[in-house]
Amino acid sequence: MQEIFKLLIGVVFLALGIPIGDFLRRMTLDEQRAGQKWFKILVAISLLIGFYGLIIQIDWILFTFFFIAIVTSRSLIPKKISKKKVKKKKK
Repeated sequence: MQEIFKLLIGVVFLALGIPIGDFLRRMTLDEQRAGQKWFKILVAISLLIGFYGLIIQIDWILFTFFFIAIVTSRSLIPKKISKKKVKKKKK
């Protein structure tokens, strides 16, 4: 029961990485353009170390590096273009 509770807490914190990553994406637009390569490298390294934590069954490594990967990968997602902007460009 204790393992399930720990796992549930970890999943909740991983899910919190999505809104935190979105917030950081909005706050750091200029750094995103210059650092795309570094963000991709950081995501790849974080995923590798996260899977390593999964294999050796050390939860704090797994959740820490998956959280870093989630937050960082949110900055790689391009900003959505609203339909109004697309219609204005066509005219």
